[in-house]
Amino acid sequence: MQDPVKLKNDILNQISEASSKEVLEKIRISSLGKKGSISLLMKELGQIDPQERKNVGQVLNQIQKEIVLALDKQKTILDSLDLERKLKEEWVDISLSPRPENSGRIHPLSRTMDEVIAIFSEMGFKVAEGPDIETDYYNFTALNIPKEHPARQEHDTFYFSPDQEGNRKVLRTHTSPVQVRTMEKIKPPIRVIVPGRTYRSDHDATHSPMFHQCEGLVIGQGLNMSHLKGCLIDFCRAFFGIDNLPVRFRPSYFPFTEPSAEVDIGCSRDGNELKIGEGGDWLEILGSGMVNPRVLENCGIDSTKTQGFAFGMGLERIAMLKYGIPDLRPFFDSDIRWMKHYGFLPFDVPSIHNGLA
Repeated sequence: MQDPVKLKNDILNQISEASSKEVLEKIRISSLGKKGSISLLMKELGQIDPQERKNVGQVLNQIQKEIVLALDKQKTILDSLDLERKLKEEWVDISLSPRPENSGRIHPLSRTMDEVIAIFSEMGFKVAEGPDIETDYYNFTALNIPKEHPARQEHDTFYFSPDQEGNRKVLRTHTSPVQVRTMEKIKPPIRVIVPGRTYRSDHDATHSPMFHQCEGLVIGQGLNMSHLKGCLIDFCRAFFGIDNLPVRFRPSYFPFTEPSAEVDIGCSRDGNELKIGEGGDWLEILGSGMVNPRVLENCGIDSTKTQGFAFGMGLERIAMLKYGIPDLRPFFDSDIRWMKHYGFLPFDVPSIHNGLA
C-alpha cells in the first residue's frame, strides 16, 4: 500500500498551488473520485491485516477530511481572487464629476412674442398670419404707399427677379400686408395682431436685414384715437410691468394711417444706464394711427361708416429694452453662452394670470 501520509502531503501541495477552480476540480477527482488515489487506498483496506485495518482506516478517513477542508479553503480563496479581478475590470470611479447636461433655453425673442400675444389675447385680439413673399400691391400699393416713396427703392427692399409678366415680388418689409389680406377676407368688426418676420436692407447694432414685427388692427364703427390710446397705454404698462408708466403720443406721418402718432414711454438716463419708468426722457417704441380711409377703400370697406386703428412695433427693440440687451446682432448668432445668459427656462409660458416675467 502506498504511504497515506506522503500521498496526503502531495495532494495538499497540489491543492495549495491550484491557480483556478478548474485545476482544483481535477485534483478533487484524482484524489477523492471513484478512481482517485484516496478511494483506491480505501479499497485496499480489505487486503490489510484485520488488526491494522482499523488504524489505517482511521488515518485514511482523517486524510480524506483534511483534503476536503483544503479543497473548500482553496476554492474560497480562488472565488475571492475572481471577485477581486472582476471588480477591477468593471471598476467605475464614482468620484468623477458627471457629464454636464445643458438644459435648453427659450430665446428672448420667442419669449417676447409670447408675452405680446398673451397681452393682446386678453384684450380679445386674434393672431393672423400671411406669406413672407409678397406682391408689390399688398406690400405697398394697397397700403397707400406712393410709387416714389423711398421704401420702394432697392436700397431699402429685397426684390426678386421679375416673372414672365415683368412683376417683381418682394420680401415683405412689414406685416401690414396681412392686415390688407385680413380686411379683404373678413367683414368688420376685426381685431387681430400680426406677429412675424420682416425684411429690410439694413444691418448694424440696432438693425437687422431680417427682424420681427407685431402689428395690430382694429376695424369697426365709432372708433377714434381715444380707443387707440387706451389700447396701447394698457399694453405698454402690462408689457413692461409698470402700472404708472408714462406714455405719450407724438404726431407723425405714415402713408397707411391718418392721423398718425409715434408712441413714446418715459425713461431716465443716468450715465450709461437706461431705466424704463419715471424720468425726464422719452423713448420711442412703436408707431400707430387711425387707418387711412384710402386703405379701407382698397380693401372694399366703406370708410364713411367704418373706422379703424392700427399699430406696429419691432419685437427685437422692445425685447432689448425690457431685458437689457445692448446689441441686436447676437439675437441671430446662435451663441449658446448668450442664450444661457438671456434665455428663459422652458415651460415658463407667459400669461396675464401667471405673470409675464
